[in-house]
Amino acid sequence: MAPSEYLGTSSVLAMAHPTSAPPLKVLLAAPRGFCAGVDRAIKIVELALLKFGAPVYVRHEIVHNRHVVDTLKGKGAIFVEELDEIPETDAPVIFSAHGVPRSVPAAAKARRLFYLDATCPLVSKVHAEARDHHENGLEILLIGHAGHPEVVGTLGQLPPGAATLIQTVEDARRFTPRHPERLAYITQTTLSIDDTAAIIALLRVRFPAIAGPRKEDICYATTNRQEAVKAIAGRCDRLLVVGAPNSSNSLRLVEVAERAGCARALLVQGAADIPWHHLEGIATLGITAGASAPELLVTEIIDALGSRFDVVVENVITRQERIAFNVPRELRETGAA
Repeated sequence: MAPSEYLGTSSVLAMAHPTSAPPLKVLLAAPRGFCAGVDRAIKIVELALLKFGAPVYVRHEIVHNRHVVDTLKGKGAIFVEELDEIPETDAPVIFSAHGVPRSVPAAAKARRLFYLDATCPLVSKVHAEARDHHENGLEILLIGHAGHPEVVGTLGQLPPGAATLIQTVEDARRFTPRHPERLAYITQTTLSIDDTAAIIALLRVRFPAIAGPRKEDICYATTNRQEAVKAIAGRCDRLLVVGAPNSSNSLRLVEVAERAGCARALLVQGAADIPWHHLEGIATLGITAGASAPELLVTEIIDALGSRFDVVVENVITRQERIAFNVPRELRETGAA
């Protein structure tokens, strides 16, 4: 994967622990947590608050993480689901990292709202592919999860009926195209690598002429976090994924861990959600974090474990990520300052 390089290294850290506490090896997967798209989206809200002052309106959760949203609310961000919830205002309106249908910026322009687009550039790439395929007269298959904001935004780049949502291998098997020689597929960026590969393989068998992306649509961060989990899952009795229940990439990490050999993987939003009864009698615990989860939440979980166990932490690093995305032009001077 271009944005990173394979390391396969680890380091071990022993923690202070209560007397007579049971031993616990913690395997800390890396990469984990914030990706470049999430980091950029949060910066856009923070820089807009710094430059323009509160309030700043954000359509939908900027990223799928309660801690991040609550922190930004505390700084003056107001979160809404639709533009019609926003009063007449000169304040900035920010679109979330997941992307929006074309109707949303059009509605913002009609109301003369000043808006900033925090859509992840890798999601914008999929939007551009969808529009290009449609302009070239191709029927489009979108591999993704119904109702996810990213899927809603991608389908919203196209006229109704121009794309068909494919969620499973069975969907791919049942699909009947209008013209088998005039097909293309695109994918949501946060899917299971293995599930998506199985769907694409079936589509290619059924429709050899189907066009795909020049570079895969599942993003580097999703790929790297799933590979990092696979590297530790077989060594873990349990694995905690730090993330939100509406975070697609976090839910996929739970699935990947169990398929890769971990007996039980659990999604937690923070230390308060640790299911202690599931950790009784285990020797090795894996921890990772979805792409919208801040590292602070991982640190708090490890501290909480240290209050009950004799914890030794092993960092298992499979790749280093060095990707960064620019914020919109309107905020760059503020960011530099």
